[in-house]
Amino acid sequence: MPTKILLLSPQARTLRAWSQALDLESELEIEAVAGEADAVTPLLDVEPPDLALVELSAGTSLAQVEHWAATHPRTDFLAVSAETGPETLLRAMRAGVREVLPAPAAPDAVLAALRRQLRKRFPAAADPRGATGEVLGVVSCKGGAGTTLVAANLAHLLARQGRRRVLLIDLNLQFGDAALCLTTRPAPRHIADLARDIGRLDAELLRSSLVEAGPGLWVLAAPEDPTLSAEVTPAHVRRIVQVARGLHDHVVLDVGRLLNPVTLQALDLADRVYPVLQLTLPFLRDAQRLKRVFEGLGYPTDKIRWVVNRHQPGTTLTLRDLQRALGTERIATLPNQYEVATAAINQGRPVAEVAPRSALQRGLQALTEAAPQAPQADRTPSWWGRWLQAAPVAR
Repeated sequence: MPTKILLLSPQARTLRAWSQALDLESELEIEAVAGEADAVTPLLDVEPPDLALVELSAGTSLAQVEHWAATHPRTDFLAVSAETGPETLLRAMRAGVREVLPAPAAPDAVLAALRRQLRKRFPAAADPRGATGEVLGVVSCKGGAGTTLVAANLAHLLARQGRRRVLLIDLNLQFGDAALCLTTRPAPRHIADLARDIGRLDAELLRSSLVEAGPGLWVLAAPEDPTLSAEVTPAHVRRIVQVARGLHDHVVLDVGRLLNPVTLQALDLADRVYPVLQLTLPFLRDAQRLKRVFEGLGYPTDKIRWVVNRHQPGTTLTLRDLQRALGTERIATLPNQYEVATAAINQGRPVAEVAPRSALQRGLQALTEAAPQAPQADRTPSWWGRWLQAAPVAR
């Protein structure tokens, strides 16, 4: 059954703009009335709508909306008002008005407000797909591993030219540049902005903060100012990923190099973790250290998929050496094609567009095809939860 929306404004032009914006939403039945309160009172009495957006004017006062809210409790009312001071907002709240928009209300602001109210009114329909997206974490064993290139291209290939919805979140909070691997478009907001507004974070706010990087592909950028990294906490990451999973088939986390409460929270949230390394002794040593961290966190072995970037056969250390050192056969390889990787980075485009027939593209495609397609039911507790469980109890 469609959701019924009633729009009231004294200006016909305003109503047309609002109605055109709402046409973007399916399953909405719009009734637009140009006039004052007396024009909609019969409509409310005969067939009350689910939501009513009312522009206050000389002929439609807040007292009138208060009366409607009291006599039609099944309708949620929103108001557009030229007066948005604290006294007006308090009175509107007491009158039962769900939200007050400042006049003149732009069509996109109206659409966003109605979406917020619809999610509150019909929470089960907040995610029409009823699906929970996969979370994939890409982490570096050592600086310079090429983690961001791997994460960005993994996200691009998972999107499959718009057939899937994929979000890449840059958690390299001090010097992240994941967006530059996919697009030259500026990001409207970054993750520290969302952290400041975490109390009102919902699907609409998240969508408005993303930069589109291709069909079905979006990026949540890291802050431009490295000092803002301290504003992002593990709780922020947990909430952002929670909202993102309800909107996307895959959420790819570019975790970066540092292990701290924020990145450990990200790894805990991941359904699969891709540690990226190169086939050198320093990388191998740090991979062993990272493996011990994973073991201490209680990650199952099938959660980890090691990735050797810039692999070149014939080196002193071999894949077999790495397999023995890590105790696993689950190691993917990406060939050493420096020119291709550099060209892709410098152009701000994925490898699949710069060199679609390259060996590096084939390796990335193979890595993508091995990505999980369903969430793991048995999720491990968070790192801080396990630490609290293990900590001695004060007596």
